[in-house]
Amino acid sequence: MGKLNLLVVDDEPGIRSGIKRILESFTVSYPFMDEDFDFDVLEAETGEEAIELLDNYMFDIVLLDNKLPGIQGIDVLEYINNQSIDVIVVMITSYASLDLAVKATKSGAYDFVPKPFTPKELRNCLENIAKQLFLRRMTQKMQAEGKQVRFQFLSVLSHELKSPINAVEGYLKLMKDKRNGEKVDDYAPMIDRSLTRIQEMRNLILDLLDFTKIESGKKQRNIKPVYLCDITSQCIDLVQPLCIQKDIDIHLNCNDKIPFNADRQELEIILNNLLSNAVKYNKKGGRIDVTLKKEKGDVVLSVSDTGIGMEKEDTDKLFEDFVRIKSEQTKHISGTGLGLSIVKKIADLYKAKIDVESTPDKGSTFTIRFPDK
Repeated sequence: MGKLNLLVVDDEPGIRSGIKRILESFTVSYPFMDEDFDFDVLEAETGEEAIELLDNYMFDIVLLDNKLPGIQGIDVLEYINNQSIDVIVVMITSYASLDLAVKATKSGAYDFVPKPFTPKELRNCLENIAKQLFLRRMTQKMQAEGKQVRFQFLSVLSHELKSPINAVEGYLKLMKDKRNGEKVDDYAPMIDRSLTRIQEMRNLILDLLDFTKIESGKKQRNIKPVYLCDITSQCIDLVQPLCIQKDIDIHLNCNDKIPFNADRQELEIILNNLLSNAVKYNKKGGRIDVTLKKEKGDVVLSVSDTGIGMEKEDTDKLFEDFVRIKSEQTKHISGTGLGLSIVKKIADLYKAKIDVESTPDKGSTFTIRFPDK
């Protein structure tokens, strides 16, 4: 039996004791999990007490009320973010504080549970979190032990993540009950947040499917002559709407047709990842330059942006599985941590070399050199 350490932060004794009773005999179990989870619960009635416990104990989950004596729950959430404490935070809030709940989820909270909540609602929320924690632990274990079981793991993960996440369900219930008003505009932040979560889910599933096929060796490759300039131009067309939203100019420098023996889908995956990153991590009003050329018998692709850039030590970790560079500038940018890992795996199939040059606040250039054989 696995244990999840949970901290309840609420100044109402009835809420704390009620949660403890709900979880006393509650166990999370899924068919794909090799162990069940139950909960060890600690309590705090103030934000200050919660911070002291967070500094001295390792928790997996924090159920955090915002309205507390002394510092507020949102301040505790900010402390957790600033200290980079690895814990999943769920806000407990009254319906009157829904705007704050939405703000909290944008600031790093995983979800929120509106008061009054039923035992079933709490259990559903924690079941989702337990599943995420199990999959995260499984990933860490595989990376530490080097086991080649990722195909099975990623198949399970991609299947499970197809269902809407708990937060979207919560927003929909609130809209159905008209808790925030009668007009659609009253729910605009919730709708925007739900659409963002669904898009993140879709991106994750697509990345996982690409990763799984490549990692397992089950992807059928179709190698034939293709024209890189044409493929790149079509991929640029796909990111143009995103460029327009951020007022980013994108330019393609490709004077020749540049034929190349390759799998067209693999090249599209590489280009889509590099281009989407160049947009995502760019600044408003920035620029992207895509260059294709033949050089010393190689085919060279480079994608340059005028974005936020990164430190040298961060570039060394970019191509590892599930790795995302965390900073103040990236914490609100969604991503799977798989895109560049997939790029590297495909490049390796062609014995291609990848080079990254980046300067903080000035931008990054990714260059892939394909041997043209």
